[in-house]
Amino acid sequence: MGITSGIVLFMVIWSMVFFIVLPLRMVSQGDTGEIVPGTHSSAPADAQVSRKAKITTMWAVPIWCVIAGVILSGAITVRDIDMFNRMATPEVSRD
Repeated sequence: MGITSGIVLFMVIWSMVFFIVLPLRMVSQGDTGEIVPGTHSSAPADAQVSRKAKITTMWAVPIWCVIAGVILSGAITVRDIDMFNRMATPEVSRD
């Protein structure tokens, strides 16, 4: 795994974890009773995006380490998950 693929893997994992963390402990404007005109009552009163980004990073780093470790160790390769046998090596004729 190269540097670019490692960064892409981390960003995908970070994004997935962020979308899981984002709705946790959300308090809506309807819950607080202070609805800003022009917004829905289900809009967050205080999104705390920076706090949730920090929590996401704390979860994404160990998840990335485990997945990157599995990839780099070779325990699971692309050929292991090739269900349609598209990566089979072609037969070499010996004439």
